[in-house]
Amino acid sequence: MKSIAAYRSGLEINPCVTELEAEEGLFQELNGSKPIRITNKGFIDYIFTRSLEVAVFFKFPVQVHTGLGDKDLDLKKSNPIHLRTVLADKRFGKSKIVLLHASYPFSKEASYLASAYSQVYLDFGLATPNISVQGMISSLKNLLELAPTKKVMFSTNGYAFPETFYLGAKRSRDVVFNVLSDACGDGDLTIEEALEAVKDIFRENALRLYKLNNVGGLIGRENVNKQSIVPKNFNNSQNGEDLAFVRIIWVDASGQHRCRVVPAGRFYEEVKSKGVGLPRAVMGLVSYKDELPESGTLTLVGEIRLVPDMTTIARLPWSTKEEMVLAEMHVKPGEAWEYCPRSALLRVTKILQEEFNLVMNAGFEKEFYILKKITRNGAEEWGPFDSSVYCSTSAFDTISPILQEAYNSLQSLNISVEQLHAEVGKGQFEFSFKYLQCNFAADNIIYAREVIRSVARKHGLLATFVPKYCLNDIESGCHVHISLSHNGRNVFIGSENDPETQYGMSKIGQNFLAGVYHHLPAILAFTAPIPNSYVRIQPHTLSGNYHIWGKENREAPIRTACPPGVPMGLVSNFEIRTFDGCVNPHLGLASILVAGIDGLRRGLTLPEPLDVEPSDSANLERLPKDLGEAVAALVGDKILKELIGEKLVSEIIAIRKAEIDYYSKNPEAYKDLIHHPSVPPSRLVVSGPNWFCNLTFNFTLSSTFLLKKLLKGRIGTGMFYFEATSYGA
Repeated sequence: MKSIAAYRSGLEINPCVTELEAEEGLFQELNGSKPIRITNKGFIDYIFTRSLEVAVFFKFPVQVHTGLGDKDLDLKKSNPIHLRTVLADKRFGKSKIVLLHASYPFSKEASYLASAYSQVYLDFGLATPNISVQGMISSLKNLLELAPTKKVMFSTNGYAFPETFYLGAKRSRDVVFNVLSDACGDGDLTIEEALEAVKDIFRENALRLYKLNNVGGLIGRENVNKQSIVPKNFNNSQNGEDLAFVRIIWVDASGQHRCRVVPAGRFYEEVKSKGVGLPRAVMGLVSYKDELPESGTLTLVGEIRLVPDMTTIARLPWSTKEEMVLAEMHVKPGEAWEYCPRSALLRVTKILQEEFNLVMNAGFEKEFYILKKITRNGAEEWGPFDSSVYCSTSAFDTISPILQEAYNSLQSLNISVEQLHAEVGKGQFEFSFKYLQCNFAADNIIYAREVIRSVARKHGLLATFVPKYCLNDIESGCHVHISLSHNGRNVFIGSENDPETQYGMSKIGQNFLAGVYHHLPAILAFTAPIPNSYVRIQPHTLSGNYHIWGKENREAPIRTACPPGVPMGLVSNFEIRTFDGCVNPHLGLASILVAGIDGLRRGLTLPEPLDVEPSDSANLERLPKDLGEAVAALVGDKILKELIGEKLVSEIIAIRKAEIDYYSKNPEAYKDLIHHPSVPPSRLVVSGPNWFCNLTFNFTLSSTFLLKKLLKGRIGTGMFYFEATSYGA
């Protein structure tokens, strides 16, 4: 049952109108002007009250239009707060009243009613999608300020034309995601509670209230196959094959991609909300071997929860029977672990938002080498894919089918590629990705690495992101472009009419960049994390080895950029060139963001830019020449320790020191990193290291045979759980 009393005589309903008064009101309407439009308050109040009595008797819910609606309504009279007289009437204590349209613009009043009266429920259809995006977000936030999520619902309210159903369905998901993400970030909800709220808002509340589980043919949740409770982008059958596994991915402090693999049925039944257990030691492992550094703070004692972030769930383009999802590390559901890199970046992102109302954006330029197997002196080894020059058309012709496949895979993951080309090195290429809010950019670069490596491997090739994979060829970086925005507007860029604009940057931009410049030596311990990184950072290599900054100076570690469309003399972002492919992207961006926050807090200023090629003869200060110097700078940097987290930074320092020691004693060991975590299948069992939870473990004919031997034939048709560990095959 539904009432539009709000659009006629208003919601200040008198529940005590007599039948005689109602008859008189109807008589007046029938004898009034034509055509008849019933507006008599006594008659409408009587019909409303009697209808509510019928609804209570039959246990029907009643939908009441509130807030915006017909063009000729008196908006003040459509405020749901007027319904308090009806709600307080004992006759209607067991009624079920649904306030429609988010009661916009009276959403706060509706929220109060839903919290104060057990019989009041809320529906935010029509307001979504008919008002502005910020209006929709604000309205839903107002509803959820007091109202329980068990009493809020959504209906598309596609009243005008079919496309309104689509717009409602799409916008509602965007708005709910935005609001609940903020609630998680603010600590109002845990991720588990937010996921439960999504199910309640879009399904469970309506099923309960309208008793739709009793309608013939409708699937009730208790009858749903647990394996089918999956995200909207999941296709239960892909090329006739069911989903087998879900990879739960994290990146450790040494930059290694790792995962736990869970059978799909168990994942969607249990793991997606509760996570899986993981030893605390995983964040302390070094890059060269699965062991803990001697001076680290983590031990083999204790466990954390690896909790999937379901907003990142995606089908693997190169393995359609699998999905992957990024994870956060929790001490317990809803409580982030202090060693979690994703949580660290989110934490400092929140500081920037709360203190300065700013968002940091990031866009990556990913360089990598494609290698192929070659035979030299009777031995098989990996060599360059080709020998072409920078931006060579012939190089692109040769690799184009593989790059097209990689590009299509990235597109399927909603990762936007802006351009790609052959780089200077032999067999070297680059993808440039569109800038995003920094935490999303970090997530995307992890998936981009997975795509590039996996597509190459599918074609019998090897993609490597090692900074200096070959000492006789050009280095590979992962340059990152940084900008600041406020309400979606770039506020890093200066203005020709702003007297505080200098070097093409706004005052905010200058202070932020000055902070990054000031902390750059310590930042290198995050963005150039292995000894091989410093073989890359050398003079005249376009990688930036002097402590300088410049405008469009690619020999500087920090370069301000003026892309096409930006007025001459102004800069829209800055590029950090001392960022390479072995970085944990969340930690790398967190270090940059913390430095920028310090610059904003203290109002730091920049030295003059250097717009010529630097040289030692100019008496310029060098950046750390090796990882040891970068670690020493980090040890003395109190700000980075404080905001990123003392314990996490201490563990990173311990890892870096262990790697300095190991690689100094084993100078050729960096070559093993070329295969991490992309060890060719022929090396996995026979001669390669077995990496804990190695993300790219592949069964070859020989390794499958060996596993069968080891498992004594216990590989059958059923599911089984396995890990690669550091204790040998």
